Amino acid sequence: MTTTKHTAGDALLARTATYTILTTGYTLSTGPGVAATVSYVRDGDRHVIVDPGMVAGRDRILGPLAALGLGPDDITDVVLSHHHPDNTMNVGLFGRARVHDHKAIYEADQWTDRDAEGHELAPSLRLIRTPGHSPEDITLLAGTGEGVVAFVGDLWWRPNGPVEDPVSPDQALLRSSRLRVLAAADVIVPGHGPAFPADDTAPH
Repeated sequence: MTTTKHTAGDALLARTATYTILTTGYTLSTGPGVAATVSYVRDGDRHVIVDPGMVAGRDRILGPLAALGLGPDDITDVVLSHHHPDNTMNVGLFGRARVHDHKAIYEADQWTDRDAEGHELAPSLRLIRTPGHSPEDITLLAGTGEGVVAFVGDLWWRPNGPVEDPVSPDQALLRSSRLRVLAAADVIVPGHGPAFPADDTAPH
């Protein structure tokens, strides 16, 4: 039986989401180039893509999505954890979706300002601010039947960190955000690697 961790502010209202990692990313130290970990999350009628970034070919995103019986126009929402191109390059694949970042929702020609902190996309899907890799980092928390999954972008690049992020403008802020995620989540999906447990083995 899974015991879900959370702090009061990060508690989710429901545990009805499901997710699939469409493509597992890598960085120069682990792969032939740079690719984002791109995920699909569903809660009710919300079909969400997280970080549709750089990949070797668009089929690395669209192929696994098609295997789920979905096409680009079925996606209702895209979450961008931050604005680095390696995590955003293929956002245009999902032209009918609402796009969420740290400060607004973008849809067609409509720009709606809102703070990501605490914004709920669906009963089991909540955004929180987790700056550190960049000033605008956000995390999507998804309540699933097995626990809370945190889609963190580059708060962690991969399961081994790096412990000290060479891109981070503020290592102390990075660590604070990592600790917040570790308190709230059971599983972490990083920006450029496979999912890993949100426990004491996670670099922080």
